[in-house]
Amino acid sequence: MATILITGANRGIGLELATRLSARGDSVIAACRGASPELRELGIEIIEGIDVGSDESVQSLADALKGTRLDWLINNAGLLDRTSLDHLDIVSKERQFRINSLGPLRVTLALSRLLGGGSKVGIVSSRVGSLADNSSGGNYGYRMSKAAVNMAGVNLAHELRSREIAVFLLHPGYVRTGMTGGGGSKDASSAGRELIALMDRMTLADTGSFWHADGYQLPW
Repeated sequence: MATILITGANRGIGLELATRLSARGDSVIAACRGASPELRELGIEIIEGIDVGSDESVQSLADALKGTRLDWLINNAGLLDRTSLDHLDIVSKERQFRINSLGPLRVTLALSRLLGGGSKVGIVSSRVGSLADNSSGGNYGYRMSKAAVNMAGVNLAHELRSREIAVFLLHPGYVRTGMTGGGGSKDASSAGRELIALMDRMTLADTGSFWHADGYQLPW
């Protein structure tokens, strides 16, 4: 049985991950701003009031978990604001950087003492953060924030490797959730199952790599 922390676990992909992992017997800790009824029904440990964009909030999470050994840390919390060149909202872009780029870095650093040899860190990124795969433009803040978190993940992989802690960048696919407004090519159930399968099979040899939930590597 693994001990697994998931951020943004109150809905969408995070909720599906919490549901599936707890159902198979893992000890799941859900960190979120506010628990949904669906999350409460799982009967798992929930730590509310956690904003990954706030140093103070993330430190309170670290304090609450003091003495806990984490096998997996899944940085799932994220924000999508759709912007175009004609309607480029700088404030929105900065907010997405604070949550999507700095959030996983902030959480991983704050909880790094709870990780040990064999631990795995998953960062839910997106293929829209891939420079090589960008064929349409648009969504400046989201794309740029995901490209930045990819770099953060690779840096973490280098620096945590000596402690035998692996870091993976994970693209769940275009998933039908509240964040995407219900659009997408797959449901959260499929994305959750695929992401868990990836996390299960990947090892330290794969650290610092960028994966599609369908099981293949993505270009940077």
